[in-house]
Amino acid sequence: MIPHLEHLRLHTRRQFLGNTTLGLGAAALASLTGNLHAASAAQGLPGLPHFSPKIKRVIYLMQSGAPSNVDLFDYKPLLAKLRGQEIPASVSMGQQSSTMTAGKGQPCLGAIAPIRQHGQSGAWISDMLPHTAGIVDDLCIVKSMRTEGVNHAPAMTFLLTGGMQPGRPSMGSWLSYGLGSENEDLPTFCVMTSRDREGTCGQLFYDYYWGSGFLPTKHQGVQFRSGGDPVLYLSNPSGMNTSVRRKILDTVAELNELQHDQVGDPETLTRIAQYEMAYRMQTSVPELTDLSSEPQSILDMYGPDVQRAGSYAYNCLMARRLAERNVRFIQLMHSGWDQHTNLPTQLVEQCRDTDQASAALVKDLKQRGMLDDTLVIWGGEFGRTPYGQGDINNKKKHGRDHHPNCFTIWLAGGGTKPGFTYGQTDDFAFNIVENQVHVHDLQATVLAQLGIDHERLTYMFQGRHFRLTDVHGKVVNDILSA
Repeated sequence: MIPHLEHLRLHTRRQFLGNTTLGLGAAALASLTGNLHAASAAQGLPGLPHFSPKIKRVIYLMQSGAPSNVDLFDYKPLLAKLRGQEIPASVSMGQQSSTMTAGKGQPCLGAIAPIRQHGQSGAWISDMLPHTAGIVDDLCIVKSMRTEGVNHAPAMTFLLTGGMQPGRPSMGSWLSYGLGSENEDLPTFCVMTSRDREGTCGQLFYDYYWGSGFLPTKHQGVQFRSGGDPVLYLSNPSGMNTSVRRKILDTVAELNELQHDQVGDPETLTRIAQYEMAYRMQTSVPELTDLSSEPQSILDMYGPDVQRAGSYAYNCLMARRLAERNVRFIQLMHSGWDQHTNLPTQLVEQCRDTDQASAALVKDLKQRGMLDDTLVIWGGEFGRTPYGQGDINNKKKHGRDHHPNCFTIWLAGGGTKPGFTYGQTDDFAFNIVENQVHVHDLQATVLAQLGIDHERLTYMFQGRHFRLTDVHGKVVNDILSA
């Protein structure tokens, strides 16, 4: 849209809202003085949800760098039998995973640790994930995921925003925009990051992984930090008490309201809302991060790292505490799964860092009666090749390349079928042969469980109606409970 026409559109809308009793500006200012807190916090789009939601919130356990589906879930004995032999051309069909292995061989490489069946469901889980094996009958395992990106940042961006180029809203931002919040004292969309304990193969975390894109910035994810204040600018500056800060915020809000009346920029209202949220979080965040009320049995369940701020285990416990406080979308991002040259050593460490806490989160939610209305998702941005990278006869220095053709994720709760495995790959774990689930299908399914028709949650930007699923995606009803 031409800039001056966009301004007129906003200005006309501002005039309309300004002439109503409870325009957005009035509502935002009222929230600062203690009125309409709940109404302001809960406000989403009119008409949403589109239908009765099955869940209230989502916890995404993003395993950045791409866990090896071949080593952890997708049992393929033929790869071990044919170790060192080339993947048949009839299977690979000339496909290369990335430039790192382009023009090189594709020697079969079986799982580096035993994969066994567990639970009543008989799902296959690696011995490196004993705690996940213990909850296998609560999991819906999808072995037929497919994506478009072959490199980390584009694939992660695609998974979280629906496009491989930065600039689109992330999933949590779409939910904040469409559904609003159920908690006036914490953000609608919270993000926590962690990395492998050794720090040997971490991926970078870019802000646009939780950014709001072209949506108003109030919908972007709020990142919790591992050191200092959990959230930036949470503490009062030196020499300022709460009373003084309250007066300053009220005065600044009045100035921002004047600016909004003159210009009509919706980002001005975002500024007001963010200042007020920061003020309320001065009370809510210290209470959130105080683990003194947690029983020792719960802390033990999450593992020895649980009280180390910034660890994956700590973040998993924080996710449960945020879920209890009705935060709608909680995104944990843990790096370290990118094992090109150190698969035999580092994959074991990554599993050790994440397995217990991931399983504990599911068990914790279940015992509190929260798993039914919380969807937990575990997985990376793509999979890893069934062929080895480097010298596979070197017991420590070989790995696997990126593989977008097929990968495995698991889901727990949130109306998904427990103890259920969906999709199948070929005997070489190279291609999907049954029930493909594209990234856009996963996105559509998550939105559906929250009561959203993914084709109807859109935002007009630069003359086009955008949505999370672009122009694709279908709900995967086969993995959902009746």
